[in-house]
Amino acid sequence: MCGIVGMVGQGSVNQEIYDALLLLQHRGQDSTGIATAESSGVFHIAKQKGQVREAFRTRDMRALLGEIGLGHVRYATKGTASSEEEAQPFYVNAPYGIVLVHNGNLTNTRELTDELFHKDRRHLNTSSDTELLVNILGSELQSEMAGVELDPEQVFAAVSRVHERVEGSYAAIALIAGYGLLAFRDPFGIRPLILGTRPSANVPGGYEWVVASESLVLENAGFEVVRDVLPGEAVFIDLQGHLRTRQCAASPVLAPCSFEYVYLARPDSIMNGISVYETRLRMGERLADTIAKYTPAGAIDVVMPIPDSSRPAAMQVARKLGIEYREGFYKNRYVGRTFIMPGQAVRKKSVRQKLNAMSSEFKGKNVLLVDDSIVRGTTSREIIQMARDAGATSVTFASAAPPVRFPHVYGINMPSRQELVAHGRTIPEIATELGCDYLVYQEVDDLKAAILEGSGIDDLDMSCFDGRYVTGTVTEEYLAWVEGSQES
Repeated sequence: MCGIVGMVGQGSVNQEIYDALLLLQHRGQDSTGIATAESSGVFHIAKQKGQVREAFRTRDMRALLGEIGLGHVRYATKGTASSEEEAQPFYVNAPYGIVLVHNGNLTNTRELTDELFHKDRRHLNTSSDTELLVNILGSELQSEMAGVELDPEQVFAAVSRVHERVEGSYAAIALIAGYGLLAFRDPFGIRPLILGTRPSANVPGGYEWVVASESLVLENAGFEVVRDVLPGEAVFIDLQGHLRTRQCAASPVLAPCSFEYVYLARPDSIMNGISVYETRLRMGERLADTIAKYTPAGAIDVVMPIPDSSRPAAMQVARKLGIEYREGFYKNRYVGRTFIMPGQAVRKKSVRQKLNAMSSEFKGKNVLLVDDSIVRGTTSREIIQMARDAGATSVTFASAAPPVRFPHVYGINMPSRQELVAHGRTIPEIATELGCDYLVYQEVDDLKAAILEGSGIDDLDMSCFDGRYVTGTVTEEYLAWVEGSQES
């Protein structure tokens, strides 16, 4: 999971890209990067480990010249989280010069690495699949060139070949030196990408463009949402702001990632035409029925959310069950999201730094805690113990998502089944492992219905819940390889 943004403006874009990355910070905290390009084709790139506010200094921003640019916040799912070399964007100098950022995860990296060496004669300097992607794009663009100049038809043909060669999930934005901005999305639309525009304040009759992971970026900067980039589609915007689009995949099918709606995206975003906030309300509505079915009458005095992403679901649970809703945990907003922190020890320590339980809300009460999901169980276990330490008589724990029993290989850091608390355990066994009195999970069909209700979309990637990988290319051998290749 990462956050990406690209802009084509009629003036300097460095500040607006920086502002957009602040809005996308929840999508990645390992590293960040910005690249801009002048009309002459000169790139300016700044990237650092850490979060956006700490990464860029005034001198960095002054050096990011140009009317076209892109940005990235990284949460490592492939490669090495601690490596500065793997911070995005990635650059290749041929053809023309390409800078690229990527959100997602490629699943045929072994084959592509071999092809790039033996067929494309390209060198890789890191284990990042983003470096693979920019080199595949560069190689295919090179093969499409018939002369010195580049036209959109050649760009679209190159993206078509990228789709044929690459497997997995990818929403990508690239700058092509001297020509413009290219954005494209994998043929299943697993990772989000949204297009927006606004009239130029500097050029009468001109337009400025943005593509980003979430709609809140567009709305915050005064862009009108045009639409989501379609699965398999490529969008090319030249330096004058002219937009061209092309479907570049043979058989595109929209199956967006369900975990975006469960946890990753901000509630004020709309993705694939679906409101994240309204989805989480519907998740609470359906979860309430399951809680009523599986918990004894009188076992719950009060409903509390684990802030912040579970709050809409918890509010709806309390409303539908007719039980008092209270806020028992105070959140320190200056600690990062624990799910996306590398390492179990770091996550465990950060839970108590991030949350403080107010004893007055817990003492002598039978408490229902609602969270968006349970992945490794580290956070949930700590929170349940905090509720007991604060005086709760009993603790019922409810997850607005189903049990995470399978690896997620499309851009979320859930690569190992052994890390997942639900893998190989029944729900009562998970409850014992977490230390709660009762444990309730959302049903798989209820989650799917809550997300897709009224959308017209037929499918979702729910692989971490049901083990069905929508690309059809994920094998048991691949899953075993991924687990074996992870850092200890």
